[in-house]
Amino acid sequence: MTVLKRGAMMGQIKITNMQFYTYNGVLEEENKLGQRLEVDVALQVPFEKIGTKDDLRQTVNYAAVYQTIAQSVKTHQYQLIESLTNYLTQVILAAYPKVMGIKLELRKYSVPIDGIFDHVAVVSEVKRDDA
Repeated sequence: MTVLKRGAMMGQIKITNMQFYTYNGVLEEENKLGQRLEVDVALQVPFEKIGTKDDLRQTVNYAAVYQTIAQSVKTHQYQLIESLTNYLTQVILAAYPKVMGIKLELRKYSVPIDGIFDHVAVVSEVKRDDA
């Protein structure tokens, strides 16, 4: 049997297409009428340390991450989706010490632009300072 040297094996936990109805935006109509936002998050976690125990307490509970994102999106209002994206990455890093890095994409569909398009998105990638 071959044993692989694990080293610093990072894995990802992904939650995709989370949908929320929010009141974020620059224009008064956006803040009054609201709009749908979608969020994808990929969490970098050290699988070689947490994936060998088969114990939820040793990993990042993605149900809890979903609740953290949902609560944050529903209770914080920003003019810019860039600001909301930054806030979400900081909240996740603070709440989940096993997360070494995050890639978060936030999509906004009802954007007041005179044109035909699907959505506007912002993507943020951050790594923990000590990672």
